[in-house]
Amino acid sequence: QVQLVESGGGLVQAGDSLRLSCAADGRTFGSINGAWFRQAPGKDREFVAAIAWNGGDTFYANSVQGRFAISRDNAKNTLYLQMNNLKPEDTAVYYCALDGRAFRAVLMSTENYYKYWGQGTQVTVSS
Repeated sequence: QVQLVESGGGLVQAGDSLRLSCAADGRTFGSINGAWFRQAPGKDREFVAAIAWNGGDTFYANSVQGRFAISRDNAKNTLYLQMNNLKPEDTAVYYCALDGRAFRAVLMSTENYYKYWGQGTQVTVSS
C-alpha cells in the first residue's frame, strides 16, 4: 500500500506560479508512473499531467501544455507539478496519483489506471 500527501496549494492571482508536491511512502514509488488530476467545483475530475516511473516521458492535457511541468525525484519519493501563468480556470482541487501497475510502458490519462490517490490540495486563482 502507498500513501500520498499533497502540499503547496493556495490562493494566487492570475499569472502567478505555484509548485505542488506529492510525498509518497512505500518502497515502490520509483517503479510506478505518476500523474496529477484536478477537479473544479461542479465538474468531473480531469487529467492534468503524467510522468513515467523513471521520469523519461511526460504527457499533458492540452489545457495546461506549455504552462505546467510535471517532474519527480525518486530519491525523495516525491512527485511535483510546477504551474506557471495560472488562470482562473485552473482553480480546482489537485490530486496526485500513482499507477496500479509497475513499469507500465504507456502513460495513462484515465482515472481507472491509477490505484493510489492523495487527499487533494486546493488551488484558487483569482482574476
